[in-house]
Amino acid sequence: MTDATRPDDAEPGDFAAMIPAVRVPAVLTFAGLVGGFAVGLILAGQPGLSGVATGVEAFGGLWLRGLQMTIIPLVASLIVLGVIQMVAAASAGAMARRTLGLFTLILAIGTSLTALVIPPLLDRVPIPAGAVQALRTARDTPAKVPGLADFLNSLVPTNVIDAAARDAILPTVVFFTLLAAAITRLPAAPRRQMSELFAAIAAAMLIVIGWVLRLAPVGVFALALGVAARSGGGAIAALAHYIVLVSGVGGVVLIASYGVAITAGRLPLGAFARALLPVQAVAFSTQSSLASLPAMLAACRTLGVRAASAEFVLPLAVALFRATSPAMNLAVAIYVARLTGVALTPTVLVTGVVMALLVSPSTVSLPGSISFISTIGPIALAMGVPVGPLGLLVAVEMLPDLMRTLGNVTMDVAVTAVLDRRGDARTAAGRSDGAV
Repeated sequence: MTDATRPDDAEPGDFAAMIPAVRVPAVLTFAGLVGGFAVGLILAGQPGLSGVATGVEAFGGLWLRGLQMTIIPLVASLIVLGVIQMVAAASAGAMARRTLGLFTLILAIGTSLTALVIPPLLDRVPIPAGAVQALRTARDTPAKVPGLADFLNSLVPTNVIDAAARDAILPTVVFFTLLAAAITRLPAAPRRQMSELFAAIAAAMLIVIGWVLRLAPVGVFALALGVAARSGGGAIAALAHYIVLVSGVGGVVLIASYGVAITAGRLPLGAFARALLPVQAVAFSTQSSLASLPAMLAACRTLGVRAASAEFVLPLAVALFRATSPAMNLAVAIYVARLTGVALTPTVLVTGVVMALLVSPSTVSLPGSISFISTIGPIALAMGVPVGPLGLLVAVEMLPDLMRTLGNVTMDVAVTAVLDRRGDARTAAGRSDGAV
């Protein structure tokens, strides 16, 4: 959003500048996963060394809790910032409201379809035999599955501090969403102060996450060693099954992007595909939508999208949209639910859809390995799904994250073309009405 289109009292975009340069040692983390499985398989055949495996796995649990402790403060802060940013964007005019409306529609459709399709798909193509016990630990006790009355009663917390302490994520998110809406009604000066406070908290949590992720190779090694020592190589098959399933959800969004561009954007398939190749090359190499923004702007110029539309919609899409995130995040939570024996009742699935959509605007535009726990953890907690297996899944997130980024940037350009065409149509209609 340029200064010309931002309201005079809109919140400053300082948070992007405050985001620390978090780096994930992805190759070393994957090596830790492989090494942990190898050592664990050796220990599995020596009962006398089972105590060693248990002790090492305990360190992995400590590392995982280091990531879990950031979930509530980071998600709460990012939700406040996301709501403030959406309200500021919506106040910029009709184009902004149409943009946010289209974003919401696409995200809601994708997330709802995930909830409807993934459980029966897992029935037809189940998790490999033996893998369920391989990835489930003694700590992964499913929470009580909420009924409809429990779900409704949990929406509004009587004590938000107590709710946060109990990892009751849904009422906590509802509270901070309402708090953010209230902040947008404050005068400009205190609104800016509150925005800067939550931006600073979020940035500080990302620094903590960066510290913890530096230990990811060791933490994942410890978790993988314990899993392999306890149950052999069943987890390897589960991880491969998981990668294919979750990446497939992102692949569907990617394919749908071409459909959106062709049908609603009225773009030729060949032209759109050729224009997106440089964008997808940058996305593949960086795993970052933000880093792909210049290439997306260039693709829009190639496709004949007006500069005014591209320069407005694309930054907003990078900040708030992320077409694959809620669908793929919910797919991960559903997969872990199957691993840990959580019953996927309609109420649980609806809770997951709602939480995935609520958390989506608060996702940071960084590689998925960085935000993996903080974005999927709230969905899992709201559904009553243990978060323990996420510690191993984060080690292979770099593979599904490639599909996440490819789907995001492709859909970003597609919706920009759609909104530009709608803007053209509205302008033409207005001129026609004026002529009459």
